[in-house]
Amino acid sequence: MSDSSDISEVSRISFENEIRTLTEVRHRNIVKLYGFCSRNNGLYLVYKYANKGSLAKVLYESSDLDWDSRVKIVQGLAHAISYLHHDCSPPIVHRDVSLNNVLLGSDFVPILSDFGTARLLMSDSSIWTNVVGSYGYMAPELALTMRVTEKCDVYSFGVVALEIMMGKHPGELLESLSSTRSTDVENMLLKDVLDQRLLLPTGRLSAVVVLMVSLALSCTRSRPDSRPTMHFVAQELSTRSRASMISEPLRTITIEKLAVLQYQQQ
Repeated sequence: MSDSSDISEVSRISFENEIRTLTEVRHRNIVKLYGFCSRNNGLYLVYKYANKGSLAKVLYESSDLDWDSRVKIVQGLAHAISYLHHDCSPPIVHRDVSLNNVLLGSDFVPILSDFGTARLLMSDSSIWTNVVGSYGYMAPELALTMRVTEKCDVYSFGVVALEIMMGKHPGELLESLSSTRSTDVENMLLKDVLDQRLLLPTGRLSAVVVLMVSLALSCTRSRPDSRPTMHFVAQELSTRSRASMISEPLRTITIEKLAVLQYQQQ
């Protein structure tokens, strides 16, 4: 790697960190690193090509994402983060799960990318660090404690999942849910929160969308210890055993009802 002073220390650290992390992981929903080099004062990483580009671009600039595709994306992303947290030794915390860092391959297969700020968790299950991540996706406790755990990624995943389902960033919704004085959420219907560019899902797909939104809301709870693990989330999205927990029609389900729904983790 180049020793040029034109390359900042931060860029070099991020570059080397991404190489170290990605050479250790193998998962269909995590970006595949083919190689790296430095040339002309630049640092370059060579990845497998994701032909549809970033999730952010597709979600906001395309009409191709139907409910089936969105369900597939949320499920694939959950499995990628679960793999990092529960199948890698030591566990890996991504620290910057956001819409821009999810790429889409053929058939809208999600690919988690940008591991420049990822960290390995040692035996104490947490690390103390500077705050990094994308605005609007970082867990609220990070600004207060500087303590990174897997639950930080869980929160970011929840934000991304809600954004995919809503077609917009869920910041206002999450702020309303976290406010003890707010009455805005009491009568807010799920059908009015889902992406208005699409017709409401029906049948079995409707139940799956309800499950995904309720799980995403549980991931964005303000207390880290009240959030589920990514293993639990990925398992629930795969088995969908709780997709029928709420029997009422989607059109009448309130956000408040989904937000207080409790899941018993096994």
